[in-house]
Amino acid sequence: MLNLLNALLRTNAETEILEFKTAEQGFDKNKLGQYFSALSNEANLANKECAWLIFGINDKHKVFGTKITDRTLNEYKQEIASNTSPTSNFINTHRVNVEGKQVLMLQIPPAPKGMPVDWKGHCYGRNGSSLSALNNQERERIRLQNYVSDWSEKVVEHATIDDLFIGAISEARKQFKVKNPTLKIEEWNDIKFLNKAKITSQGKITNTTILLLGKPESEHFIKPAVAKITWILKDRDNIEKDYEHFGCPLLLSVNQVYAKIRNLKYRYLPEGTLFPDEVDQFDPFIIREALNNCIAHQDYTLGGQINLVEREDGILIFVNSGAFIPGCVEKVVAADAPETYYRNPFLASAMVGLGMIDTIGSGIKKMFVLQKDKFFPLPSYNLDNNQVKVKIIGKVVDINYARKLAQSKSELTLQEIILLDKVVKGVTLLNAEIKMLRGKGLIEGRKPNFHISSSIAESIGEKPSYIKHKGIDNEYCQNMILKFLDKFEVGNRQDFEEMLLDKLPDVLSQQQKRNKIRNNLQSLKKQKLIEPQGKLWKMSKPKN
Repeated sequence: MLNLLNALLRTNAETEILEFKTAEQGFDKNKLGQYFSALSNEANLANKECAWLIFGINDKHKVFGTKITDRTLNEYKQEIASNTSPTSNFINTHRVNVEGKQVLMLQIPPAPKGMPVDWKGHCYGRNGSSLSALNNQERERIRLQNYVSDWSEKVVEHATIDDLFIGAISEARKQFKVKNPTLKIEEWNDIKFLNKAKITSQGKITNTTILLLGKPESEHFIKPAVAKITWILKDRDNIEKDYEHFGCPLLLSVNQVYAKIRNLKYRYLPEGTLFPDEVDQFDPFIIREALNNCIAHQDYTLGGQINLVEREDGILIFVNSGAFIPGCVEKVVAADAPETYYRNPFLASAMVGLGMIDTIGSGIKKMFVLQKDKFFPLPSYNLDNNQVKVKIIGKVVDINYARKLAQSKSELTLQEIILLDKVVKGVTLLNAEIKMLRGKGLIEGRKPNFHISSSIAESIGEKPSYIKHKGIDNEYCQNMILKFLDKFEVGNRQDFEEMLLDKLPDVLSQQQKRNKIRNNLQSLKKQKLIEPQGKLWKMSKPKN
């Protein structure tokens, strides 16, 4: 790395893919994100393996050194991951000793093909060594890199309009008319309609055409891709009870899958007029949005199918193959604009024209709002294993808590509710999220075992629940141990665990509770108040 740094220093000046910053004590996070976006995009345009941001050296190549710690560096990484789209981060970070001073080398990846990297919704570039907005020409150069590889636009050789299902074409006409009421589509023949609806390409059948409108037996045209949605019914013990497969045409299969879901009525406990008497467990919009998103964003090159698991305890799970391109769901919910890139742009455009998905990218946000307004748990996204797995819960987990939260905390923003929903579910929070919630007094506890703060608990009448989650403090725990030994003279770990385990915070696991008891015993020992006697403990001073 020292040899590489020396090679970079031999460069006469900063370039589009190389930036030096003094950063002796630290660096502004927002400015760091802008440089990350710019250097990443320029590395893509220059067809380079990476770009470099060097801290501890100024643009005149004078070495100052930097005192940025690993902890601060991790915070920088979290900021980059949270605010770039598509989500990106440093390839690596290297510390190099130069003239007895520490220099930090940040290795930045090129923007993915077809996807300029933005920072908080804005794409940055470089004009020589100056930071600037990525100009339109450069933006299009990046976007067009992936244009020819759109699987959904690929023409299917030897397929004709005879390979399409007449009923699906008829339904497509109806839906297209809804979106375009002023067009006289009844005067168009099928070929003209399919071209106008952007389902075919210049009269030729595409992968999109087969997916949405193909006859069931036409699926072989798109192999190894699979045009299939599998519905699976499981009982409360996660044991499969029933299943059914649905193939081409997917335009009609969506309604058939929807009809399989037992969307029962959920009845609230009556109390005034805050809650309606009953609502659907699952809002129809949420089901269709989640299912159509699976179709639109599936990576068909992986050969996987779309799965919808319905559980009898009021849970739906949607699964499709392929990474979640925006990177994180919170970013999509908070965004004021749609994503700038789709995996299957031709397919997405056709589905927009048929009213299957939203053209402004607000569908996911609406799913969150609908669940919030019914006081149901918010949608959960699992993005592991190159899949997108969405869980929708069609019931109130804690009716009293939901009711009181709705009454007294209506001023909470959707972002805050999403983060508090994470706390309730035990999901790990980013440092920036923790800082925001702590700053507003919404959570308490130590990482990773957070719980809702006492101020919220008091305002919603859940003080007993708060105490149960917070548990007893160390001082109380140690006093209990001392009182036990004062009365019984000796005691072992099992005695103390039996006395204290159920009084410790519910957010702790059983092992964490045992560790807390052990730590308190050691604390009392250091204070010379108790001492070990084999496997027993006794008071250090004799009883008075």
